[in-house]
Amino acid sequence: MSATPRKNRGGRAGRRVLAAAAGLTTLGALVAAMPAADAHDKGHGHPKPARTVDVQLLSFNDLHGNLEPPAGSAGTVAQKQADGTVKSIPAGGVEYLATSLRTARKGHPYSITAAAGDMVGASPLLSGLFHDEPTIEALNDVHLDVTSVGNHEFDEGAVELARMQNGGCHPVEGCYEKGKKFPGADFPYLAANVTSEKTGKPILKPYTVWKKNGVKIGFIGVTLKGTPDVVTAEGVKGLKFHDEIETINKYAKELDRQGVKSIVALIHEGGLPTSNAYNYDCDSAGPGSGLSGPIVDIAKGVTPKVDALITGHTHTAYACTIPDPAGNPRMVTSAASYGKLFTETTLTYDKRTKDIVRTAVKSPKSVNHIVSRDQAKAPDISALIARWNKLAAPVANRPQGYISADINGRGSEAPEKPLGDLIADAQLAGLAPSDKGGAQIAFMNPGGIRSDLVYKASGSEGDGVVTYGEAFTVQPFTNMMNVVSLTGAQLIQGLQQQVSGGNQAEPKILQVSKGFTYSLDMTKTGAARVLVDTVKLNGVAIDPAKSYRVAMNAFLAGGGDGFTALGQGTNKLVGASDLDVFNAYLKANSSASAPIAPPAQNRITVVK
Repeated sequence: MSATPRKNRGGRAGRRVLAAAAGLTTLGALVAAMPAADAHDKGHGHPKPARTVDVQLLSFNDLHGNLEPPAGSAGTVAQKQADGTVKSIPAGGVEYLATSLRTARKGHPYSITAAAGDMVGASPLLSGLFHDEPTIEALNDVHLDVTSVGNHEFDEGAVELARMQNGGCHPVEGCYEKGKKFPGADFPYLAANVTSEKTGKPILKPYTVWKKNGVKIGFIGVTLKGTPDVVTAEGVKGLKFHDEIETINKYAKELDRQGVKSIVALIHEGGLPTSNAYNYDCDSAGPGSGLSGPIVDIAKGVTPKVDALITGHTHTAYACTIPDPAGNPRMVTSAASYGKLFTETTLTYDKRTKDIVRTAVKSPKSVNHIVSRDQAKAPDISALIARWNKLAAPVANRPQGYISADINGRGSEAPEKPLGDLIADAQLAGLAPSDKGGAQIAFMNPGGIRSDLVYKASGSEGDGVVTYGEAFTVQPFTNMMNVVSLTGAQLIQGLQQQVSGGNQAEPKILQVSKGFTYSLDMTKTGAARVLVDTVKLNGVAIDPAKSYRVAMNAFLAGGGDGFTALGQGTNKLVGASDLDVFNAYLKANSSASAPIAPPAQNRITVVK
């Protein structure tokens, strides 16, 4: 990849002798008057060019089409203060991210901007309504140089991902603006560990090389191997996802053979920091001591040929030093999500070895910066947002219902989220009638709740009004609802899978409808955390041998997020989309004079 601008260097003889002698005398005087040459100048009398140059690497991850500042708790970052307290800072929005990146690049002749996946997918209405074309256009304007794919890049399948890269109007909906064809991404999407089942080859480029003035830095991009577990089966149909470490090491060798010695891995997999403050010291008790989770083992296994790891997926913030297998210091970073932070890493490039200097004395340094909303907005991004908002307005501004206060879906630390309760109640109400499936219980996956419902109006609709755009932002996947029969034993096994197996380190607590209650003992480990004798429906203990009708979206009904027990349902009935069910509930159960209040969070009892 080039650093140049994208589409997106007797007497006459005697007099000649005397003149020559005079010239030599003058030259000798000049030479004598000159300072002695430095030994490093090799006799040329010119300063030796510096052997190293600093390359600025700016990075972010998990934007998810959040062009406008995220609402509620999703739009804040936690900042540790000098006195040890933590302050919540409003942040994010691509208008501000563009300004932050452009300001950071000033004075840096060598600057690269990279991302670690989930640029699109699970996006608010402004981007999602148009299949994320607005976000790709914005990233072109921000001058993103390269990104890996993430799991959400596969929400609409490999063909749609290829359209994001190559451009062209939507195959069903066509072009959204008369006379304008979607240009596609000016930057390469990298998918080194995603191959076609038919060809065995990567579906997109596995790596790219950034070049400027003889400086060459290779980028390898991968998504998490477990992508099929967190994406609908249709989205990953015909694809294979390979081990992150093996893939990165394979292509690092290939780049090394090509003479590219400086390599950065863009990995859509992440870790769990010990603090939710973006500016905590990850290395305070030793290198990488403040980080756990899948990325730690990946970092320990990736070849020393790779000089830095830019990561994502967990929506957390960290800048940690985790030594590579040779014991050399190596940065592992993540910039939270939704464009609220960006990471700045300084890579010292040695022009003689063509490698990044990584020693205990001088190694890459990384720091996360807040994308503050106190700075000026980027005018070109503001114009882009206004253009797409105008197209979205007829749909986005339609009122759906009313709330009396903020209803948090992501910000609450408790496993049970108020908005999760509300969504599960809406699903139960919509699918309880016998002709709709006869649901007795509803489950909602926590990862499907993408934002809060905020009381304060973001537009002209008025405080407490929930618009279609706001409801879409909460549930952007438009998953179809399913009602299936599960035994009580399968229900209990599903609850246990929240906190065991692949979900043990980072539990995925299902949101449950009213009438369904149970207790979690987090002092225990694995499946034992679910206290089986407390699992009840309307006060009656769940009978392992009895059959129950359970409503959930198609993702959960397919065993997504590791809930294989929920994927064993029988007698399936397919209903309306989750978004349609949610909006119908808001319309039927709220009004300006009787808005919905935040649910009480009294269905899951947690023992600590």
